[in-house]
Amino acid sequence: MSLKDQLLNRQFDYRQIDNIIHGRVRLAVMTSLNAAEVLSFNELKAVVGGSDGNLFVHIRRLTDAGYLDVERAYSGHKMLTLFSLTSKGRTALAAYVARMYDLLRIE
Repeated sequence: MSLKDQLLNRQFDYRQIDNIIHGRVRLAVMTSLNAAEVLSFNELKAVVGGSDGNLFVHIRRLTDAGYLDVERAYSGHKMLTLFSLTSKGRTALAAYVARMYDLLRIE
C-alpha cells in the first residue's frame, strides 16, 4: 500500500486534538509538569521561557480547564506559587499524546 493510500485510509479526525494543550507554551507547561510533578512559577518560566504575562495567560487557560492545580506556599519569607497536573490534566495529556501518535503514525 502506498503512503498516499495509507493517509487516505486512516480513520483519524484532527479535530479531536485538544486545543487547550496543543499550543506550544501550554504543551511545554504540561509536559514539564508531567516530568517534574511540581514546579514553581519561576521554575516553569526557566523551562518554558517567555515573559511573566505570557506564561501567566497560558497557565490560566490550563487552570480554567481543570488541568493544573495551583498551590501557594512559603519558602522562608518568600511566597511561591506551585503548579502540578491534576488527574484530569494527566488524563488529557495522555489522550493528547495518543491522538498525536495516531495522527503521525504511518504503518
